[in-house]
Amino acid sequence: MTLAADIVIHADWVVPVIPRGVVLAGHSLLVSGGRIQAILPRAEARAVSAAQEIELPGHALMPGLVNLHGHAAMSLLRGYADDLPLMPWLEKHIWPAEGRHVSSEFVHDGTLLACAEMIRAGTTTFSDMYFFPEAAARAALEAGMRCQLAFPIFDFPTAWGSGPDDYISKGLRLRDDLKHRELVSIAFGPHAPYTVSRPALEKVATLAAELDVAIQIHLHETRGEVLAAVEQHGERPLDSLNAIGLIGPRTQCVHMTDLGDQDMALLAATGAHVIHCPQSNMKLASGACPTGKLLARGVNVSLGTDGAASNNDLNLFGEMQAAALLGKLQAGDAAALPASDILYMATMGGARALGQEDRIGSLEVGKLADMIAVDLSGPECQPLYNPLSQLVYACNGSQVTHSWVAGNPLMVQRELVTLDLAEVLRSSANWQARIAREE
Repeated sequence: MTLAADIVIHADWVVPVIPRGVVLAGHSLLVSGGRIQAILPRAEARAVSAAQEIELPGHALMPGLVNLHGHAAMSLLRGYADDLPLMPWLEKHIWPAEGRHVSSEFVHDGTLLACAEMIRAGTTTFSDMYFFPEAAARAALEAGMRCQLAFPIFDFPTAWGSGPDDYISKGLRLRDDLKHRELVSIAFGPHAPYTVSRPALEKVATLAAELDVAIQIHLHETRGEVLAAVEQHGERPLDSLNAIGLIGPRTQCVHMTDLGDQDMALLAATGAHVIHCPQSNMKLASGACPTGKLLARGVNVSLGTDGAASNNDLNLFGEMQAAALLGKLQAGDAAALPASDILYMATMGGARALGQEDRIGSLEVGKLADMIAVDLSGPECQPLYNPLSQLVYACNGSQVTHSWVAGNPLMVQRELVTLDLAEVLRSSANWQARIAREE
């Protein structure tokens, strides 16, 4: 019987991520019904009857990247307040600007800009924590990207809500509204222990357990944050959250730059996930997540860009390189965090943190066809001895030529399929002019 497929992709290399470190040369990938049907030697794949056959010489085919932490709409504040420490940056610049400008329209347009940037740099799934998540959902669906929306929770009022109960009510209503949207999942997004009271965090922990919903929270972002918590409460923030049941396998801990052995042991014991944002943490001089030590203890580590206002891009290829180099520097060992581990963090690590490791994050038969093609034929990737090394250390995202989510194309030959890039850029320019005029 002749094998048939919707799409057959012939790339020079297939990088499945699982098994880790494997590169399949001379293989092709088959997609049917939005899922990976088979990965076959090229000669066998040539005999397959396909509705579409795609030739990608010089390319590596790999899972789409998973950006586990960001504030997509803040792309409209890219470069707005640079070269400042975290708290002055937030309190004197970012929060006041958000108070003046953030609206549903701002979030929709800023998220579209972020989606365009992320698709062009290889991200197919992202997690977002920002105001008006319903507007972010609308933009992500327009772009065709897979996303987790962690709705924000604060003790104080913002443009989106009046306080913890209001934020939670709106977020859970959004979860009900989007429950049939396969591309979107909803999570609790308590901003940080220093902006959300213990009673509100206890409520989040209870509801998340009852509903089996993920929690994403900024945690141990700076040493000053941890020291202030110890002075005020007599314990480290991670211990405080664990005491109320908020730390567990549903919990996604963002930044985690200040960690002692006891913190890492607790993360390993509870099954909590860590989201490493190396470029943002370095730019804000917040510290560095001890990635190698966490991995050695069996803690799942994923990668995030953070928002474009503190990075200043949403390019996960840049984060891969930064994570690799920073990890080697921290360890004092050039063999630490090899390329295969970094690729895992940017794909399967994110999928595991989302609880979607059985659906995305690797190129395996039966999984959703969330994939990207990366052109390794250019001078910046030559000569090519090891595709894994080139992907992590040489590529900058501009080599991504194709992107698919569940087999649906988001980009073909560097041209966005789902978004009108010219219109996205016009909208961004309008926002820049408006914000500059009103400052």
